[in-house]
Amino acid sequence: MPEELQVRQAGIAAITDLGRRGLARRGVPVNGAADQYSAAVANILVGNPRSAPLIEITATDFALSTTRPVLVSVTGAPADVTINNHLGRMWEPLCLEPGTTIRAAAPTGGLRCYLAVHGTIDAPTVFDSCAPDSLLGVGTQLATGATIGLRSDYRPVDHPVFRHPLFCLGAVPPRFPDPCTIDVTDGPDIAEFPTGRELLASATYAVTPRSNHIGLRLAGPVPPRSSSAEVLSRGIPVGAVEVPPSEELLVLQRGRPVTAGYPVIAVATKIAQDALGQLRPGQHLRFRYRTVADAVATHRARQHRLRTLANRVGTVFTALGISCRTA
Repeated sequence: MPEELQVRQAGIAAITDLGRRGLARRGVPVNGAADQYSAAVANILVGNPRSAPLIEITATDFALSTTRPVLVSVTGAPADVTINNHLGRMWEPLCLEPGTTIRAAAPTGGLRCYLAVHGTIDAPTVFDSCAPDSLLGVGTQLATGATIGLRSDYRPVDHPVFRHPLFCLGAVPPRFPDPCTIDVTDGPDIAEFPTGRELLASATYAVTPRSNHIGLRLAGPVPPRSSSAEVLSRGIPVGAVEVPPSEELLVLQRGRPVTAGYPVIAVATKIAQDALGQLRPGQHLRFRYRTVADAVATHRARQHRLRTLANRVGTVFTALGISCRTA
């Protein structure tokens, strides 16, 4: 039987993972954690596979208590994390004793935090993922007082001298500047916007309150289109920067439908998509064009850092007798 974690304050939180990959051709959106990097690091830091279920906390306070020892980590946007009212560190594993309450205050500078727990969080899956999907009507939204099933073999570890847990694994947190720089590559319809590249690269845009997990709506100058022809509905990637017939741009996020019919002037890079998932209404962004080769090289470098972190965690956890499944 699984142990249970108790949600003391839910705010806006849900159990998620890295989403339903490879199903867009069947009409299924990918969804999953809006900031994939922060979610992956949170799981790696507690010895879980990157794609394991974890808790995504959006723009609100969250608190969780446990009746057994657990190993947790909190990543994502900067937030005050406390363990029984004592300050805890983000981006490192935290050892919780039975009866402990961990709180993450509403994030600052970004929108979302991620809380991972060593072991397996119980959550129903659809197409091998527990990620919420508003179109499919699935997902586990957490409420205050709810319990979360946890299967874990973690046993407490102490520093042999100071008698308290000590980790320093070197996970690299992203930056959260305002304005945020979003790297993009040319979209399939860039030729229909003669001044599009120059305008996007020089303007500053603001995220409007109408934004959601399907797409960010951006207030700012809209590049003029040289064609008035209809665009047939077609497959559309996450990160597509669309130019609808209105006074705002639309940047599609992980909850987007898999087809759309607006011209696409640019596409956010893989790394930029994580930054987009952390933008809150009122924040500003600027676009920066990159070549596809640059975007691929940067993504590969980040994947190498994740693998290096996973290897480091595996070495430390093995020495401490903690099971590790990051590979």
